[in-house]
Amino acid sequence: MHWTTTCCGRSPGKIPSPSRRRDAVVHLTVRFKVSGRRACRVVGQHRSTQRLAAPPPADDELAVRARLREISSSFPRFGYRMACDIISGEGHRVNRKRVQRLWRDEDLRVPPAPAKRRRVGVSAFPCTRLKAEHVNHVWALDFLFDSTSDGPPLKVLSRCDEFTRESISGTVERSITADDVVAMLETALLVRGAPGFIRCDNGLEFIAAAIRDCCRINRIETTYIEPGTPRQNPWVESFNSRARDEFFAREIFDSARQARFLRKEWRHVYNHQRPHSSLGYLAPAAFALCCRTSSRNPHRRWTS
Repeated sequence: MHWTTTCCGRSPGKIPSPSRRRDAVVHLTVRFKVSGRRACRVVGQHRSTQRLAAPPPADDELAVRARLREISSSFPRFGYRMACDIISGEGHRVNRKRVQRLWRDEDLRVPPAPAKRRRVGVSAFPCTRLKAEHVNHVWALDFLFDSTSDGPPLKVLSRCDEFTRESISGTVERSITADDVVAMLETALLVRGAPGFIRCDNGLEFIAAAIRDCCRINRIETTYIEPGTPRQNPWVESFNSRARDEFFAREIFDSARQARFLRKEWRHVYNHQRPHSSLGYLAPAAFALCCRTSSRNPHRRWTS
């Protein structure tokens, strides 16, 4: 066994090919100013092999090496066995051992599998720079989850107007798909009109083609928060926190129908009776009415 020197000291190991040993000998003589005899002894290279120039590779070997590099670049998850099958099928006379030697000599290897990446939606405006300035400017969407007393889950679609803090319809179901989100969105559009923007996360229900088509038809722009950053959607997160604390954490539901009915009642109380501190302790519906009936900004009443 030959010994090579590493940054941590001497460790067992060998350099696999004569050409690499030849390069290692040259490196030792230049870098550490040692004799060629001593460098050959350290690396394990015979002196005659070091002095003898390596024969130039044949044309067919150059073609095989070039093809191996192409395969590794085009199919990074393919190893030398798969590459051997491809090259053999193309007419090259090679066996698996030769392909393995050339594959190793070209320093080709299968890279570690990359982490999966979730698809993200395309934003028409940077999420961090968008701020609601009037009624129906920005709607925020998110999901809230609970369960009935017998165990099956409940899925709640939460929507709110970021300027008035109003809760915009929504529903409670066992499962909500992208088509369901589109149907509920179109129902809300008939009642309130189309918003300028929709802010949401990158959930599968929000980045589906059905949502993009609905927004394009109704001329609604989308802005998606960065994955794993719910703080970029604070208004609906705040609404969900209030819903969890004041309603879902206090009720036990025996069915989805019961949860749907009770949530509708709580949402009416939230919009029309519950004071909101950021709105000068007005209820969201009262604040929205002030915005629609007065040309003056109702915020001035309590911020001045």
